[in-house]
Amino acid sequence: MTLYTVIPIEQVYEGAVSFVLPLEEVSIQGMLMQVEPMEHGQARIVRLLDCPLEKYLDPAFSPGAIIRWNP
Repeated sequence: MTLYTVIPIEQVYEGAVSFVLPLEEVSIQGMLMQVEPMEHGQARIVRLLDCPLEKYLDPAFSPGAIIRWNP
């Protein structure tokens, strides 16, 4: 299930399920974002935290997009 909302995920699932996502805050191409690490040097974007406004409309950086990332 994919949920697109401005409400933080912690608040959406508050009290419903007790699980911890291994999220990382990273800066990629000058944008601060929260990502979920995956295998083979990839990460799934959870949300953009600080970036230029036009990047919010770029499908390459939308929530759920897979990017290359090496921790």
